[in-house]
Amino acid sequence: MSDFQRLSLTLLLLIAHQVAHAAEPSIAKPNVIVILTDDQGTIDAGCYGANDLETPHIDALAARGIRFTQFYSAAPVCSPSRAGLITGRYPIRAGVPGNVSSTASVAGMPSREVTMAETFQRAGYATAHIGKWHLGYSSETMPLAQGFEFSFGHMGGCIDNFSHFFYWDGPNRHDLHRNGQEIHRPGRYFPDLMVEEASQFMEIHRDRPFFVYFAMNGPHYPYQGDPRWLDRFKDLPRPRNLYAAFLASIDERIGSLLKRIDELGLREKTIVVFQSDHGHSMEERAHLGGGSAGPYRGAKFSMFEGGIRVPALISWPGQLPQGETRSQIAHGCDWLPTLAALANVSLVETDIDGKNLVTVLRSGNSQTPHGTVHWHLGNKNGQWAVREGDWKLIGNVQDSSGGKLNSEDQKLFLANLSEDPTERINLANRNPEIVLKLLKAHEDWFATASNPTGR
Repeated sequence: MSDFQRLSLTLLLLIAHQVAHAAEPSIAKPNVIVILTDDQGTIDAGCYGANDLETPHIDALAARGIRFTQFYSAAPVCSPSRAGLITGRYPIRAGVPGNVSSTASVAGMPSREVTMAETFQRAGYATAHIGKWHLGYSSETMPLAQGFEFSFGHMGGCIDNFSHFFYWDGPNRHDLHRNGQEIHRPGRYFPDLMVEEASQFMEIHRDRPFFVYFAMNGPHYPYQGDPRWLDRFKDLPRPRNLYAAFLASIDERIGSLLKRIDELGLREKTIVVFQSDHGHSMEERAHLGGGSAGPYRGAKFSMFEGGIRVPALISWPGQLPQGETRSQIAHGCDWLPTLAALANVSLVETDIDGKNLVTVLRSGNSQTPHGTVHWHLGNKNGQWAVREGDWKLIGNVQDSSGGKLNSEDQKLFLANLSEDPTERINLANRNPEIVLKLLKAHEDWFATASNPTGR
């Protein structure tokens, strides 16, 4: 072959390559929606075994996605759990060791923290917060200062769903905001307003990738279910009937949101994550119960499994397995690196505690990326827990589900979750070497986590 022929062939191949690639459609970044429910019990969905509830839309997500059976929230109370989820950092490292006040006078999550919204925004995504915030009530700590270009919802811990007032720590305060400005929609059911605002945002940005943090305020008290659901569950014992009606009402709004995604033709282009922020409430304001942890001990405020083991799902039809379960240990901080990896988005902040779960999502035979997992609530003397493999050690122990704890149990409680997932037997005295190992792991971690550097 002559030099001229070689050159001609090379040019032809180059032109063919360019034409072929020009004809290929560009791969758009997927949309991402994170649905967070509030105070939903560990087993409180049909897909988790509840047979006295109706959650068809949550169950449909599980059928079209992956359901976790050992998924943990970042904390057993609202604010730190949310901080962990949207920063990928353990709450104490994110500056939120406990619940944030529902007043503007108290600081919330430090603005230096890099959120999921900031990560996706820098990758060209439109970003929206819809629903409950509970991470700060000042202009520096509200959603618009944390990477969200649109925000609608309440900034404090809870509201009445019709008047939108916070009634539980006087004086009564109205708490409904759009883009940092107070608005009034008296008489409108807040979950309906959430769906309307999210639907409008998605429609406006249907031709641009979007990230929506859809943080629902139910089934957190007050239990305000639709009348038809209250009638449907009237034969359940109180307060399970009130809780069931509100959860069904919330599930129905999740269905409305997913239906709108389908109507916009975006379902296969949208990753949907679902998680409860922590376990169910046994507070007086929650009628002393209603939710369920099933066989697990504990509830909201407790480091026992019922306080931190939560329902969690992810769905992306056509891209992730459907109708499968994963028993590997996973954690609320994991969503940030996992979603960034799935969307091919670079992490802005790499000093995070969450682990990329993509390998686990792709294969049920993969190992959990977690070696040791930590929790700490409040100050130095607050409740804490550490899990390594099947062993879990809790310190400064609380059982918010009403169980009895003797003085030794209140100090340190050791469980082997493969042998006793219900955490009924304290194994600390029988396994002093395990206690010392996990106690040191906690103390070493806490010394660093409570004194972050370079932030």
